[in-house]
Amino acid sequence: MNLIFFGPPGGGKGTQARLLAARRGFPQISTGDILREAVAAGTALGREARRYMDAGDLVPDAVMVGLIQQRLDRPDTGEGFTLDGFPRTLHQAQALERLLAAMEREIDRAVEFQIDEETVIRRLSGRRVCAAGGHIYHVEFAPPRRDGVCDNDGSPLRQREDDRPEVIRRRLEVYRREIPAVLEFYTTRGLLVAIDAAADEETVYGRLEEVLAAA
Repeated sequence: MNLIFFGPPGGGKGTQARLLAARRGFPQISTGDILREAVAAGTALGREARRYMDAGDLVPDAVMVGLIQQRLDRPDTGEGFTLDGFPRTLHQAQALERLLAAMEREIDRAVEFQIDEETVIRRLSGRRVCAAGGHIYHVEFAPPRRDGVCDNDGSPLRQREDDRPEVIRRRLEVYRREIPAVLEFYTTRGLLVAIDAAADEETVYGRLEEVLAAA
């Protein structure tokens, strides 16, 4: 199955894409991952993307779609894939549809992981990261044994800048502004299904499997 996952930051779409990859074998295709990979490999598209990234600009849609095409050309996507967080705008959705049509492929289901903003802020703002090893904790859901100290190496735990509530609210505002047109695009094609993502990850995964079974 060829899938797209939508949802706000902290909504769990990346977690569900990873679970699906592990259990169903559908590779998770994240724009952040393929950007970093292309830049590190020094490909033509990677070099072009880096010019924009170094300047602090958004990578143009044409470059992103080109990178996604290269990723979809790999043999591991033959049985299906999950696009994690792409497309983000109506223009990207239209470009992706043209790309897939040229590849004689299509999206089977678009899944929106729905969750209220206060739950997102609670999830993300409580996250703490080990300064040395990158181990991740949560002040409420997965606290360290000693407050503010990593269980593994004793390093201090820190809150990432983009996990601060005011930053999260700005990210959510961007998502709310851009995503309605994209969701409508897939709704009109009969592909969009919504899932309540406020539960624990295994419960949400069970709901996802029900959606896929009905596709």
